[in-house]
Amino acid sequence: MNKTNAMRQLDKAKIDYMPIEYEVNENDLSGIHIAEQTGLDPNIMFKTLVARGDKRGPLVFCIPVNAELDLKKCAKAAGDKRVELIAVKELLGLTGYIRGGCSPIGMKKTFPTFIDETAILFDEITVSAGVRGCQLMLDREKLINFIQANICDLTV
Repeated sequence: MNKTNAMRQLDKAKIDYMPIEYEVNENDLSGIHIAEQTGLDPNIMFKTLVARGDKRGPLVFCIPVNAELDLKKCAKAAGDKRVELIAVKELLGLTGYIRGGCSPIGMKKTFPTFIDETAILFDEITVSAGVRGCQLMLDREKLINFIQANICDLTV
């Protein structure tokens, strides 16, 4: 596998990670499907969702793949009155990533980032490597510090 932008940034910061490759199913990009395919616990697998707040603009939220984002909790965490997910067609231009391969590491710009509080239950979690077909397993604390994420309750 070729190095992704996320991998290169982690390498530069000397943060260890383990790439976990899987076969992409274009008909099912869900994290649950990836968990089943890789044998990983879905609770440690975090999907990256991008939203827009009415005051702060683009925001990044990482939640377990088996959870649902609570937009009211997201707005409160971000200090916005309202937060809405961005349209899929906006994702590439805004972040440099596509649906099913969006990583909180290495976006085109640095956006305020929030990780669900359940991450603290695990020493290591996974996030997308920035491409479909690869997850990165890494130390939760190092990830949080590297992307300067806030920890909060984000799920329904």
